[in-house]
Amino acid sequence: MTSPVRPTTPDADRQVARSPRTRVASALCALVLTLLHLVTTYLTLLAYAADPAGPWDTETVAHSNFASGSALALTAVTAGLSWVFVKAGWVRRWWYAVAAGLAVAAVLRLTVLAPGV
Repeated sequence: MTSPVRPTTPDADRQVARSPRTRVASALCALVLTLLHLVTTYLTLLAYAADPAGPWDTETVAHSNFASGSALALTAVTAGLSWVFVKAGWVRRWWYAVAAGLAVAAVLRLTVLAPGV
């Protein structure tokens, strides 16, 4: 007679006994994070799309900086929510990478890749 095989990783026990309530919470958290990341991506793309027409076009530079700053602030909120959701066990740690990548893109547009006048 063979004995049942036990999971070898600590997370395997948790995944085997996931309740439907936990699955719904995970799906909702993933949906919220995805929507926030989409808005952040849109703001970052707007910032990168801004191209001043000439040295007199300071308004375009201001709009680019505003879009980048807003994207960076939204990324901070998303990273905080990701931390809460990961600590609760509803989503995985790779969600941090998305927030980090968007933060780097926004900071680069605010500093090194800022549009010049």
